[in-house]
Amino acid sequence: MQLLNVMKKKIWLSSMAALVLAALFLVVAAAPTPQPTPPVITDDQVNAIARQMYCPVCENTPLDVCPTQACAEWRELIRDELAQGWSEQQIKQYFVQRFGDRVLATPPATGLNWLVYVIPPIIFLTGAFLLYRAFQSLRKPATQPVAGGEPQPASDDPYIERIEEELRKQ
Repeated sequence: MQLLNVMKKKIWLSSMAALVLAALFLVVAAAPTPQPTPPVITDDQVNAIARQMYCPVCENTPLDVCPTQACAEWRELIRDELAQGWSEQQIKQYFVQRFGDRVLATPPATGLNWLVYVIPPIIFLTGAFLLYRAFQSLRKPATQPVAGGEPQPASDDPYIERIEEELRKQ
């Protein structure tokens, strides 16, 4: 009889342990899974992209420093798009589709925009070449040597010729 009571206690304890474990399993399984928190987007990240674009409303004002309400909303739009995982290029493309190429600080090298990249270096190189030629012409002597060995004055002015003769005598 005692053996039967001991067996009943063991079965009862085992059943209770199984129920507690099952309840624990249900509580853990039913617990809400933590949602991934969206990444925190800093003002520096937003301004790094906004700095590369101009305000579509204001003339020649970078988007990162424009004080208008529209620009503040556009900066918030950039922040939201970054939080959604958009790349910098995708954000720029979005603004170009809405407002055109004029929003980009650096226009794409397509169409006539490629002239912006070609003409300044050509002008610089041409100017450097002209300066080089000008300095070379300044270094040439003012008199041309003649076959006789005496230099000929470069000027036909008799006064200058006389001064040069006096200087040669001394």
